[in-house]
Amino acid sequence: MRKLALAFIFAFVTVVGGAVFFGVIMWVRITDPYRGYSETELYVQVPQGAGTAEIGRALTDAGIVRDRLTFRAALYWTGASRKLKAGEYRFDRPMTAVDVVDKIARGDVYTRRITFPEGQTIQEMAKIYEAQGFGPARQFIDAAGDVSLIADLDPRAATLEGYLYPETYALPHGSKPSTLMQTMVMRFRNVFDGELRRAAEAHGMSVHDAVTLASLVEKETAKPEERPLVAAVYLNRLKIGMGMQADPTVVYALQKAGRYDGNIRREDLQFDSPYNTYKYAGLPPGPIASPGKPSLEAAVAPAAVPYLYFVSRNDGSHVFAATLDEHNRNVQRYQVAYFRELKKQRQ
Repeated sequence: MRKLALAFIFAFVTVVGGAVFFGVIMWVRITDPYRGYSETELYVQVPQGAGTAEIGRALTDAGIVRDRLTFRAALYWTGASRKLKAGEYRFDRPMTAVDVVDKIARGDVYTRRITFPEGQTIQEMAKIYEAQGFGPARQFIDAAGDVSLIADLDPRAATLEGYLYPETYALPHGSKPSTLMQTMVMRFRNVFDGELRRAAEAHGMSVHDAVTLASLVEKETAKPEERPLVAAVYLNRLKIGMGMQADPTVVYALQKAGRYDGNIRREDLQFDSPYNTYKYAGLPPGPIASPGKPSLEAAVAPAAVPYLYFVSRNDGSHVFAATLDEHNRNVQRYQVAYFRELKKQRQ
């Protein structure tokens, strides 16, 4: 009987000792940083709906974790089996299996940032998109033709010009330009919300007209305090049937025709394009750039001023006038005299 008890104790100690030993080994394996790939960086895609076995196999085959047993042990230890999230993950250093599981459970997918400044056209945004390695500019331009994204807001839109909100976006690796379009338009919708749309309606403007006006404001001034004044000038001109005569619309027309070289000449003011507001009355056919929130707000809440004119002071600011005589004096002072003096200094 005593021998049987001793045998039982020995077996128990052996099993427990083996389990402890195995546990220690697995603890070391799941907490030991590992890197089984030679590349500088490696991307692993976790498909939507993938099970833990499929994910473990992908990570093992890529050399992110040592083996599937280690991955399963890390899952057990972290309790994250049901928390793993789909997406593309970037690995560029040795990581413990526990850290790998935690990264995927957090949904720490790899993203790259791209910034579109205010006042950019689709063509200009496309150049940024290509220059930063996200894909060909042509793909961006083609994707920006999907007007179904804003059909409910602006059934007159020919492209997404004006509706791609200027901001910094974090894009998952390999994301399609169509996904970026959806994100940018959604951001526009969030900014140009119900309150701003109602303000536009109160001024008798459609979303199309409000965004078009905001794009002019965006291109005319970078001064926050001037935006409501510029919006007022253009709305005042509209009310009396006066031409917009906005230089940025001429630039946009020339850009669309591939004829803009950085300068506007007198003859360009007669360039035949519906976007040329020197030649055609009213607002241009659509937005000429993507306005930021301050310009959108200014378009639907213009200043209560009688101004019909403004001219640059050549320092980034403008001087405004209600009459043509006053405007001509401002032109003489801030343009004619200024450049005449500048020419003398250069001689």
